[in-house]
Amino acid sequence: MFGQLEGTRYEIIDQRFAALIAAHIYIERLWTGARWSEGPAWFAAGRYLIWSDIPNNRMLRWDETNDVVSVFRTPANNSNGNTVDGQGRLVSCEQLTRRLTRTNHDGTVTVLADSFDGKKLNSPNDVVCHSDGSIWFTDPTYGIITDYEGSISESEIGRSNLYRIDPNTGVVNKLADDFVQPNGLAFSPDEQALYVADSGASHQKNGPAHIRRFIVNSDGRLTGGDVFATCDAGFFDGFRIDQDGRIWTSAFDGVHCFDPDGTLLGKIILPERVGNLTFGGEKRNRLFICGTSSLYSVFLMTRGAALG
Repeated sequence: MFGQLEGTRYEIIDQRFAALIAAHIYIERLWTGARWSEGPAWFAAGRYLIWSDIPNNRMLRWDETNDVVSVFRTPANNSNGNTVDGQGRLVSCEQLTRRLTRTNHDGTVTVLADSFDGKKLNSPNDVVCHSDGSIWFTDPTYGIITDYEGSISESEIGRSNLYRIDPNTGVVNKLADDFVQPNGLAFSPDEQALYVADSGASHQKNGPAHIRRFIVNSDGRLTGGDVFATCDAGFFDGFRIDQDGRIWTSAFDGVHCFDPDGTLLGKIILPERVGNLTFGGEKRNRLFICGTSSLYSVFLMTRGAALG
């Protein structure tokens, strides 16, 4: 019998959040059995979701047509964040191999980036695609500081940076290096702003647990970088943005929703920590949420700004 899932609820902090949810729309658990779920990406043409189970070294696939979950890829090089590019191809952050890859339509895999300035990347974490064809990704050290989600190794670069891959040359450019652990990232609907999470509180006492907002210039460079929002439940990880510029972000107690003015509007409370999320479904109004061990979803009264 379908009904309210135990341990889930909506928390309205600002009345603007009430217009985005409906009390009769239940939060669903679609599947459970992962060790650490991450990186959901929605493929509209096939009506399926791909996400990572990092410690189990596999990628999973949920089919909207029949609710079946299957293994999409194993081994998966401890893949973390995933997205969909402008041609509908899977782009993945691989922590074990310390590289960013694209899975082509014929199933072959192309390496997009594995180094910067002649040095190995740390462990690419999350990725987004710009409409101009450029690819933007974060490179913290989570995949090289333990063997649980990658392989212990020294950082050759010595910092955790934000990068952009030029769509014409394939050159990897460093955009910012003043993060402790850069994590999730997403563009505003008009792509004039880029939001980037810093989850440095995970391994640094009193470290950052916030999202920063940058201005994207026409040449691809960034300015600004002020703190947009600070997490009141652990730290932020992955997030996505809806069509009106609201940020829907992961946190330790579920999903937090922020207005573009920085106000915390409300929360979707879940029984486990959330790592990442994305919008999908036929009308892009279904939020898919990667909890620690489970995949959840909920229909909202808004749509995602973009697929991926």
